[in-house]
Amino acid sequence: MKKHIPNTITCLNLISGCIATYYAFQADYSMALLFIVIGAVFDFFDGMSARLLHVSSPIGKELDSLADDITFGFAPSAIVFSFLCSFHIHLPFLPFLAFIMAAFSALRLAKFNLDERQVLGFIGLPTPANALFWGALIVGLGDRIATLPYVMYIMLAGILISSYLLVSEIPMFALKFKTWGWKGNEVKYIFLITCIPLLLLLGVSGLAAIIAWYVILSVIHDKFY
Repeated sequence: MKKHIPNTITCLNLISGCIATYYAFQADYSMALLFIVIGAVFDFFDGMSARLLHVSSPIGKELDSLADDITFGFAPSAIVFSFLCSFHIHLPFLPFLAFIMAAFSALRLAKFNLDERQVLGFIGLPTPANALFWGALIVGLGDRIATLPYVMYIMLAGILISSYLLVSEIPMFALKFKTWGWKGNEVKYIFLITCIPLLLLLGVSGLAAIIAWYVILSVIHDKFY
């Protein structure tokens, strides 16, 4: 019985992604973001439960990637697509370019399954981080973004940058601690400490700022440490 627990949790992640996608197409971005967050919680606990119960399996690994591509690839792409559809544009195909992120999320997840370097950190931007960035950005700042000149092209540039980061070779730190001391964990503690004021000052959009700060810190850490 216990061998089915992790896969059940993974399926709950996938279902959360499907619900998030439904709300995205309804332009209810707050609910879409909520279910992406719920999916992220399930994603955290499926791996943990598999390790605790010693029931890791190849099927679980593949199922996890499929669920993640729905929740953290397709759902945020649907949010961006729906947001772009709210603008009156002469080229109606442009919003569909949002789904490039779903394709690159799938590529990243396939790469992650095969890449043995990603033990203590990540190579490229994790799909949950990308999903949370776009969801929080549109929920928190959607009205302001909509007033920007050339908003469509700014959004498309953001899609391309995200897609690149997902499959890039940029090392990014993970919040995994071998020891709790400052030495060797400087970037992690700096990140955690700065997250608090960002959330307090910016609210939901602070989550998008945190993801952007995470990418910047990772690049700085890779260059100078």
